[in-house]
Amino acid sequence: MEMKSNTILITGGTSGIGLALAKRFLAHGNTVIVCGRTQSKL
Repeated sequence: MEMKSNTILITGGTSGIGLALAKRFLAHGNTVIVCGRTQSKL
């Protein structure tokens, strides 16, 4: 599976595992969309 140039949606991506995944996917050249409950963390 190609791990670059994808668009990825991560729910719960403002902390913990979701945040770590978002950072990793960004580092590999993906576009990441993050959703979360707390607007200030987004």
